[in-house]
Amino acid sequence: MFAALLAGPATAVTPDQLPPVDEVFVLSAQAADAGQISVQWKIADGYYLYRHRTAVQADGGFTAGALQLPKGKAYRDEFFGDVETYRGRLVAILPGTANADRTTLTIKYQGCADAGICYPPQTRRISVALPATTAAPVVAFGNAGTGGATPGAGLLGKTGGADALPLPPEQAYGFEAIAGDGNTLLLRFTPARGYYLYRDKTRLTLDAAATRAGLRLGAPRWPQGTAHEDEYFGRTTVFFNQIDVPVPVLRTRAEATDLRLTATFQGCQDNGICYPPMTRTVVVSLPRGTVTPATAAQAVGADAAAIPAGSTASGLAAATAAGAIESAAATVDATNTGATVATDPSTSATPAVPAAPASGAPVGAAPRGADLTLWSALVLALLGGLILNLMPCVLPVLSLKALSLAGNGQDPARARRHALWYTAGVMLSFAALGAIALALRHAGLALGWGFQLQQPLVIAVLALVMFALGLSMSGVWHVGGRWTGAGHALTMQSGPLGDFFTGVLAVVVATPCTAPFMGAALAWAFTAPSGTAIAVFLALGLGLALPFLLIGFIPGLAQRLPRPGEWMETFKQALAFPLYLTAAWLAWVLARQRGADAVGWWLLAAVLLAFAAWAWTRSRRTGHRWATAAALLGLLALAWPLHTIQGLPRPATQAAAPTGPAEGVTAVPYGEQRLADLRAANRVVFVNVTADWCVTCKVNEKTVFKGGGFRRAMEAANAVYMVGDWTDVDPTLTAFLQRYKAVGVPLYVVFPRGGGEGRVLPTVLTEATVEAALREAAGGPP
Repeated sequence: MFAALLAGPATAVTPDQLPPVDEVFVLSAQAADAGQISVQWKIADGYYLYRHRTAVQADGGFTAGALQLPKGKAYRDEFFGDVETYRGRLVAILPGTANADRTTLTIKYQGCADAGICYPPQTRRISVALPATTAAPVVAFGNAGTGGATPGAGLLGKTGGADALPLPPEQAYGFEAIAGDGNTLLLRFTPARGYYLYRDKTRLTLDAAATRAGLRLGAPRWPQGTAHEDEYFGRTTVFFNQIDVPVPVLRTRAEATDLRLTATFQGCQDNGICYPPMTRTVVVSLPRGTVTPATAAQAVGADAAAIPAGSTASGLAAATAAGAIESAAATVDATNTGATVATDPSTSATPAVPAAPASGAPVGAAPRGADLTLWSALVLALLGGLILNLMPCVLPVLSLKALSLAGNGQDPARARRHALWYTAGVMLSFAALGAIALALRHAGLALGWGFQLQQPLVIAVLALVMFALGLSMSGVWHVGGRWTGAGHALTMQSGPLGDFFTGVLAVVVATPCTAPFMGAALAWAFTAPSGTAIAVFLALGLGLALPFLLIGFIPGLAQRLPRPGEWMETFKQALAFPLYLTAAWLAWVLARQRGADAVGWWLLAAVLLAFAAWAWTRSRRTGHRWATAAALLGLLALAWPLHTIQGLPRPATQAAAPTGPAEGVTAVPYGEQRLADLRAANRVVFVNVTADWCVTCKVNEKTVFKGGGFRRAMEAANAVYMVGDWTDVDPTLTAFLQRYKAVGVPLYVVFPRGGGEGRVLPTVLTEATVEAALREAAGGPP
């Protein structure tokens, strides 16, 4: 709201650090005689007023002429051009004729700080006694008068109240929070008389300890508010009286606990100043509750209690006693998470659109994978792992394994050993990855498939591994001995170890992809007991390794492989280039996560790695100790750029630039509040949760979203394309993924016009699938 008011380049000073305007520009007025009124501003050091933004008008009792202002200091302003300014003191004379004993002045002015921040335009009304009937008192605001504006009382100037100066924030707005029961918080906001509170400028946040304890907030159940056309925020909803707001607490653990709740809200004095955002933190003792059932937590709004505006303390007690809030807690989406919950304007009455959760959680839809049994989950995981072999993210590593099998397929015993060691690497890696993900989720962290690729350090290391393998395939370095298969042996006798680590690498690079059947199986696994969940991960690994097991144990398949020969050396060198491309792609992902500086540091790490590989190979060939020491120093030096990459901040522009744009369709960033607003406006919304490291996402974007069919389908449905970027850690998007039982990206959800549940589309899209979903969401035939 201050964007158009900045008067200079950005500095370390922010608007909320400015002192109250009435302390900076101390205003007073008096009538020296019946023919003129003197208006004076005492201006603090480091601040100035604009001449052309200053005006005084007499409202009755005084027939005024043109305002007389002294000449100011010439100044070239960034926004207003050539202007005049005043510093220190300004005295303006309003000439005229008194025809009563009192008049009211409407005074308008605007000023700025030298630090480069401007106050919004100010309006004050001052009652001045005229000397025709009485002495002329001085009426002042701020430090020069009675009860100046208190610190923090307002940087948003609005038409000043004529009857009362602004109250301190603590007196203007009361806030309380108690536990209604083990699954409900009861919040009370109490604006003072003559003040109002914005509904949509309220945010509720739990601290990290509450999140680790398995607590989440559901959507606040706001009472009916008052429609208000606001000078700064447009059409919004406000509350003039005390309100009670129930907030469901969604739990994964039932025991009693204390939680720390922080509420941030904003309000204004009616016909007076606006307060900057205020923050209050309270500790609430939450009694033992019940774990929110997944199936009972999906519908919001229909049975939730609505506390009427202006309810009293007795009304709050009655609502609690009657158990009205318990219904709300039972029907709020259990996975509506995030320690932060934005307020939801769609929860107020909207006749044309059924009430919906803030994020558009599915109403009455079965969770993804909820109808599976253990055996069906295992079968789906096996099929998903098998299809994963065809996904582009796995192909660079599988090509290495194919080369290994081609060289050893004619020896059945060796082929079996290679297949078994590779399978062991794959399955143990899947089991370890699943165990880590489950442990972190039980600890209260919201994670999904591919979560490790949200860490820049993991991306950087994986890119270096691909780069090193490419150098090896190109013959730049080798450990010694002959080629012994994928994973290049650590010694001549370490073929099994090479196969094992090739399996590990295949699992690591498989995580950017989500194959068909995988999503439902993993969603079931993440909600199952740990033992059966690990079995699903093992089945996924078995599916990934199955083609190589079949080749190793069925001689007929092995005999169909090409015979070893000189062609293998050429093929091996050619395979280096997919590995280089993979490293380049990962470096691009790193740039998306941490900017160009991260790529620069990674290039330095790649040079150090290449130097270490060269020195190591030279030491193996010549036996020179200096080469061995140089190789070890090069590897140790890698810690420096990798540590720097991990500590780099996320680029400031990243959040404002949604990834995955569609051809001819404008993408808007995902936001819970924005989604709720669009649904309340009766719009069809296509939500695409993607990530730069997700290869399946990029394939869908190329084959579907960039086609003319998608653009035409969006236009026909009058739909909004909303993109959530999960490349980096984002708790809001993770909560949205969990809400739809999606274990990773991509996730595509189409929300229909007129409310109702969102439809989850397959992870691998076709134009026909998307067009049919949009047509159905718009109310047409499926």
